[in-house]
Amino acid sequence: MSAPTVVVTHWVHQEVLDLLAGRCRVVSNQTRESLPRPELFARLREAEAAMMFMPDWVDQELLDHAPRLKVVGAALKGFDNYDVEALTRRGVWLTNVPDLLTVPTAELAIGLMLALGRNMLPGHACVASGAFAGWRPTLYGTGLRGSTVGLVGLGRLGCALAERLQGWGARLLGCDPVPLDPARAKALGVEQVGLERLLELSDFVVVLTPLVEGAHGLIDEAALARMRPGALLVNVGRGSCVDELAVARALVAGTLGGYAADVFAFEDWILPGRPRAIPSELLDPALRTVFTPHLGSAVESVRLEIALEAARNILAALAGQVPPGAVNRPQSAA
Repeated sequence: MSAPTVVVTHWVHQEVLDLLAGRCRVVSNQTRESLPRPELFARLREAEAAMMFMPDWVDQELLDHAPRLKVVGAALKGFDNYDVEALTRRGVWLTNVPDLLTVPTAELAIGLMLALGRNMLPGHACVASGAFAGWRPTLYGTGLRGSTVGLVGLGRLGCALAERLQGWGARLLGCDPVPLDPARAKALGVEQVGLERLLELSDFVVVLTPLVEGAHGLIDEAALARMRPGALLVNVGRGSCVDELAVARALVAGTLGGYAADVFAFEDWILPGRPRAIPSELLDPALRTVFTPHLGSAVESVRLEIALEAARNILAALAGQVPPGAVNRPQSAA
């Protein structure tokens, strides 16, 4: 019997390829760019497994071009771009890596909060331009000590951020459709409130929710209007949880104090009618913004561990086992 074929859709460390190659034939894209869909379809035609990443998406069209597929090992946490129902009907495992991305994303959230609140980008521009002539009473901003931070989402990521904000001297508010156990909330120092109350009280509002039911457009024009004047909004959840055009309008109007984001709506491939780019209105350099290109898990050692875990999930599924990171239970495995 020939070894199963695994398609790896983006660059990974050699250690990951070696792990897979011990039991599989590996067809790897060793570039950091996504394969064109026709090329991806061609590679998947004879594949039993695929390791896929954030820029990828799985829909019925892809499955129709991968008749032998048994498992998709997603090297990511949020699987919004993967049609779980279609995969399950086809008898294909979907696995993810739910824990390893949490801490680095929480760390980045704090970085974005500080960069936005303390005007780090305008400060850098001032110094780099040669205009800095010594201290002046300018670029005063908002610090974390004494601020109220609203956490929209109290899952793994929200709790990780709350843990890391302890000791900063901030008041922590949190909201989630599934409330935390009161003892857990107390240990994290989080006061659980409704979304409207959180928006009204917070100096920083941090979006940490995945793109679950009810989260699409959660921070819309009405929600922005409820925020206190000058409050700062940070998004490390999913781009489509925030109405980006409404944010741009609020920034222009001066009602929103600033916006920082590591995620953008155009990345949410699975959504019909998604934008094809970040709105130009939001990219106006005159606005108070801080943007990073989806760096939440972009820590070298973390990315290696994520890819290794995705590879282990693939190998388990191909061996007829329930993979540790299983998202679904395919009909053929029931």
